[in-house]
Formats: sequence, structure tokens, C-alpha cells
Amino acid sequence: MRRLVGVALAGALLALSGAGVQPAAAAITVDALTLSVKRVDYPALALRGLVLRLDVATSQLDLRVASLRVGPHTLQDVHFACPRAALSYPVVECRGGRMRLARKPLPVSIDFRFDLAGRGARFVAAGDRGARVDARFDPSGRLEARLSRVPIAELVRQFQGMLPGLAGWNPSGVLEAELDWRGAPSMEDQATGGARREWLRLRAGIDNGAFGSADGQRAAERLAVDLSVEASAVEDRWQWVARADWKQGAAYLHPFFVEAGPRIQASGRLRGDRLTVREASVALEGVGALAASGNFDLQQRQWTDGALSVADADLAVIGPRWLAPLVAPAAAERLRFAGRVSAGLRFEAGALRELDAVLDGAGFSQPGPAGGGVSFGPVSGHVPWRANGVTRLQLEIGGARWERLAFGPFALAARLQGDRIGFDRSVIPLLDGAVVLDGLALQRVEGEWIGRGGAVIEPVSMHLLTAAAGLPAMEGVLSASIPALSVRPGEIAFDGALVISVFDGYLQATKLRVHEPFGVASHLTGDIEARHLDLAQLTRTFSFGSITGFADADIRGLELVRWRPARFDARVASSPGRYPRRISQRAVQNISALGGGGAMAAIQRRLIGLFDTFGYRDIGFRCVLDAGVCKADGIPGVERADGGFVIVRGGGVPALDVIGYNRRIDWMELVDRLQSAIGSKAKAEVH
Repeated sequence: MRRLVGVALAGALLALSGAGVQPAAAAITVDALTLSVKRVDYPALALRGLVLRLDVATSQLDLRVASLRVGPHTLQDVHFACPRAALSYPVVECRGGRMRLARKPLPVSIDFRFDLAGRGARFVAAGDRGARVDARFDPSGRLEARLSRVPIAELVRQFQGMLPGLAGWNPSGVLEAELDWRGAPSMEDQATGGARREWLRLRAGIDNGAFGSADGQRAAERLAVDLSVEASAVEDRWQWVARADWKQGAAYLHPFFVEAGPRIQASGRLRGDRLTVREASVALEGVGALAASGNFDLQQRQWTDGALSVADADLAVIGPRWLAPLVAPAAAERLRFAGRVSAGLRFEAGALRELDAVLDGAGFSQPGPAGGGVSFGPVSGHVPWRANGVTRLQLEIGGARWERLAFGPFALAARLQGDRIGFDRSVIPLLDGAVVLDGLALQRVEGEWIGRGGAVIEPVSMHLLTAAAGLPAMEGVLSASIPALSVRPGEIAFDGALVISVFDGYLQATKLRVHEPFGVASHLTGDIEARHLDLAQLTRTFSFGSITGFADADIRGLELVRWRPARFDARVASSPGRYPRRISQRAVQNISALGGGGAMAAIQRRLIGLFDTFGYRDIGFRCVLDAGVCKADGIPGVERADGGFVIVRGGGVPALDVIGYNRRIDWMELVDRLQSAIGSKAKAEVH
């Protein structure tokens, strides 16, 4: 930027030769020379309010410029003072000059030599720490400049008014650059009135570059970048070619971490405030070809339109680096990708208008911390989308997995219209049944997706389901009718009922919500109601002993975190009605584990040794789980003077009671007791 200030000074003095200048006044006295110029205009810069004063007696030169415009940026109150100046017409010289911008001194010493007759100029600025800017301007209109060891931090600090976006990045490093510009009108152009022609070549490099924002969302170190630009113009219509090579270092630009390697080549044109990128290509690891084009408004500093195409991208390479930080930043390190994708995108006014993507064997998986996890794919097909049109999505999906449940291959078709997606009826195989999605529709509102639809689970064998989940074998079927399924950011809600026909009774789950289904802290909430469960089948399945009769259960406020109970209010009680009620020795001993250590003391031990089974009147147990503690209780309304609670109330001959005394039980301790009591078959179920 310092060299441009020198060029501005040269341009002001060149005004005497008639190049776009409106002089206000000029006076020569015996002691001093004063020159005032209203304006000087060149395509790349403009001066307003220039006042030059040369004190002949002291050889001091003083130059003030009210405003200096360089490209789209303007500097106010430019002041240059030279303690050792000389005027020997037509040459003006200065040694050891100093400059101020908006009354702030620049840490450079400036020398220049300018020929008022239009025979060229030389400008040298030397910094206090070895930085140097050396510029030459010859009569043909050619400018040659070289920047050496320029500290980027100082450059941004001094010219933060022209570079406002960089100040918050706290950049550092060293800049080296060479500029060759042929931009002023040649003598031939002025004589013939021919078209104005310009040519520019820039070579620049950044060494040991770094930056970092205060919020930590942008950071880089050890950067080495080479940049080259070649451009030519006829009457301010520029054609340009640029290349950039990131040779060293790494950067974090939230949410992406990128290492050196990308190379960019671009070409286009520039006219006024409109920068056109005709074609840009990027060499990027894992991508067969990446190209872009578009138009950028320099005044508004935004893209007005653009297009991007990606060909033959390897998702295993680009997925963890570019996709995972966007779709699941909290779980980015655990996401795995496979397959390939090609895509084309078109933007207008900063918004996506068209998208075409072709997937070939694409898929992703997210292993769970304790096994299971989520996977989807392989997926093949075409995804076309238009902001103002209707298109059809067609995908073939090879399968999916959610925790321990595996889904078979299925087809997915949808109608795409702007921010709306309407899915066709989809049948997703699940063991010997299926999950049927019907009428599912999604809509993007304020940047987030919400949706509603219906779902049906066609009967699935509990025998197959429990085997797939690693649970003890059960008989029966699972089915569900969910007329109102809703999807919101971070939540899937099931407003109907999930019904499992099992043990000659049923379990019904309602108010089901899956929170953060694909996140690290995914959890499920809901209520469960169980009615008329055959205890003989249940205890036989879990090797719990033997109990004849039926039981009801209610679990309110259930919350599962990673499929482990974290909170609930559960009640178990005998079902109403007349039926045989017997309980075996082993079942009595196992139930006693629910009551804590004192429960065994209350059992008539001699009866345990004399009889295989006992009659009972009813069974009741309550556990309110919170913060890892189960607050226990027994059959409602049955109080004991010793503070205990009744879990099994005896009835018939022979009869016995099972009584608990520990009303606060560590949940994991209770789980361990049950696991020890009923054997390894049920370990997967009780957790």
C-alpha cells in the first residue's frame, strides 16, 4: 500500500503535464513554492485536495492530501513531510521523508525522485525492521514495484480502514511481492486518442503466516502461500488469470480443519464493481474435479450468482473433513463415510437455486460408544432439486441399522418442491415384518426442518426381534400404528401407540420421543402400559423361577439414555380377576432381592424348605428412579408398623409374605442383584 501512496504523489505532480488535473492555484515566491491541486484522477486511484509546499531556504517539503482513493478504498488526511528536499526544475527529490495517515505516523522512511517533465519517478520506502517498498514509474506509463520483508501485522494495522475485515483475524507473517503495471496513458495514446490499454502482473508470497480470532473460530499457523495474477485491459475492461498454491501450514475455519495442499486456478474479467469468475478449478484431495464460476459485487462485497460442480468425490476422504463438521459436529470424529458422489449447484443472490447430485454406493455409519450405533446405505440414485420447480427424487438404499436393529433394502422416492419434500409410501423391511412410512412430508422453516406423517409397523416376530437384540427369547408379535409422527430439530415424536403382543398380554408405549437421535447424547422418553402379562411365560423366559398368575405394569416418565434407564416411575401389580396364584421357592428368593438385605429376614425360612410352591394374594412393587437411586415401595395401602413394605402378600395354603425394608436402593446394585438372581440370559434386558 505504501507504494501506492508514492504513485499518488507522483500522479499529483504529473498534473502539471495535463493528465486529468484541475489546478486551483500556483505561486512561486523567493522563499517557497506552493502548489494546490483540486483533483487528480487515474483508473486505479484518485486524489482530492492536494497541497504541496516547498521551503527553498530550509529544503523542507510538505505535502497534504485531503483524500486518496485506491480502488474501492479511501484514505483521509494524508500528510507527507520531507526534511531534505530539493527542486531543480524539472526534478523534485526527497530524502528521509515521513508520512502520516489520519494523523498516525507510518514506521517508514521515504525517498523519492520525480521528474515534472514526465520522464519518470522513483519511490523507496524503508521500514524500521527491514521492510522495503521500491517503485519505479517511467514515461511510458509503466510501474514496477517490489515489496520485501513486509510484516503483514503492521500492514493490516496501518491500513485497517482499507482492510476492515482482516483486523479481527490478527494476521501475521511476512509478505514478498512483485508488481509490474503498465497503466498510465502512453505518449502515443495521448497523441492519437487510441483506446487505453493496461497490463498487470503480480507475484506474491506469504511466509510463516498465521492468524487467530478472539472467539477461537478462526486460526492458522506456519502458512506458506504463493499467489500470481496476470491481467490486461482495454478501456477498463479487464481480463485476468490467477493462481494460488497453499504449500504449507494448517488452518481451522469453523467448523473445518484444513491442511496445506489445495491449489486454485481461476480466470475471468473485471469491469467497474463487477468481478466475474469465468472458471475456477481447485485441486483437492479426494475429489476428481472441483470447478466454480460466478459474479462478485465489489461494492456490496457479496456474490450475486455462482455455480459449483464436484465430480467423482470419494466420500471416505471428503466426508470426515467437509461433511461431518456440518451435519454432526459433536460426533464428527465418529462418523464414517463410503461411496462416491458427483454434484452440481447454482446460486443466486447468496441462495441455493438448483442442485443435482448423483450418489454411487454412498453411505455413512456412526458406531455407538458401547456397540450398535447408526448406519445407512449403500445409497445410489439421483437427487434433483429446483427452488422454483418440482422434481422427483429416486434412491435405492441397501439397508440401514439403528443400534441392534437391522433394516433390509428399500426404495425411497419423493416429490421435491422448494423447501418441501413429500415422500411416497415407503416399505422398509424389518426382520419378518416391515416399517411403513405413509404421507411423510418435511418442510424447511427458518433454516430448520420440521415434518409430519404416519407410520405403521407391520407385525414383527418377538422371537426374531429378541434374538436380533440379544435378549432372552420371547414369543408374540410387535406392531404399531402411529397416525401422527412428527419430526423437529433434534427430536422425533410418535403421537400414536406402539403395541407389543407378548406373554398373552400386551405392552403399549405412548408419548414416545427420541431426542437427538443421531447425537452422542441421544435419549428416549415415553410412557409404557402393560396389561395381563402371563407371569408363567415371563418367569420361564427369564429363568426367574415360576409364578402363575397375571400382572399389570405402568411406567411413567421413562427416560432412556443410550438405552439405559435414567429416570422413571414404575409400578407392578397383580392383574384383577380370578385365576390360580402360585409362586415357587426360587421366585420368592429372587423377588426378595428387590427389597434389599432385610427382605430375607422376613421370609418364613422353614416353609421354604418344606414346600416347592406357595399361594399368594397379590404382588406389588414400585420404583421411582432418579439420579441413580431407586426409591422403593410395595403393595399400596398395606402398612407395617416396622416401616417395611410388602412385595408379595401371602394367601392360601401354604402362604408367606415377602417384605422389603430398604426404601432407597442404588440402581446399579439392584440391577446386579437381578442379574445374579435370574442368570446371564436376562443381562441384556435388565440394563
